[in-house]
Amino acid sequence: MTKWLILLSKHYFEFISQVEKKIIKLFYKLFIYLWIAILNKSSPNIMEQFELNVNGKNHQVNVDPSTPILWVLRDHLKLVGTKYGCGIAQCGACTVHLNGIAVRSCQLPVSSVGNNKLTTIEGLSENGDHPVQKAWLEHDVPQCGYCQSGQIMTASALLESNPNPSEEAIASAMHGNICRCGTYTRIKAAIKTASKS
Repeated sequence: MTKWLILLSKHYFEFISQVEKKIIKLFYKLFIYLWIAILNKSSPNIMEQFELNVNGKNHQVNVDPSTPILWVLRDHLKLVGTKYGCGIAQCGACTVHLNGIAVRSCQLPVSSVGNNKLTTIEGLSENGDHPVQKAWLEHDVPQCGYCQSGQIMTASALLESNPNPSEEAIASAMHGNICRCGTYTRIKAAIKTASKS
């Protein structure tokens, strides 16, 4: 009797094992089909043509409407002075001007730019002689330099709207720009110098 029970349980477990394998394969295939369907529906390849005014010149780009302007500038227009820092508009490295106002390009979709004028660090001045750029050199602000284009763009927008800012106004305007080298004292001094020229 014990022999029969052992033999029966052995066949039972072999049968269960084969059924489990078939069920697992079925679920795996179902998962793959569902995943492919989700990918096909969630990422349609929708490209649109946009005409952008960047640094005083008109450009046509063919991109997905949700593409952040940062990547349009860097990848399509080859304007690489604008840096990628955090991707969530918290560090300021990607700052550009939209009609003279400092904005974070990593979160600004190309579809929202419309006919507005974009200015990047390359377009701030033709020869690097903007008062903020000169003051940056005078005060030896950059160390690694990674955040500097965003810092300069924010500072120049501040001085455009407030030519003689107080220390509090400077601190408030520059608060969203992070410098991992910690050159905040020199940044503030450079902005003060630029405001006098």
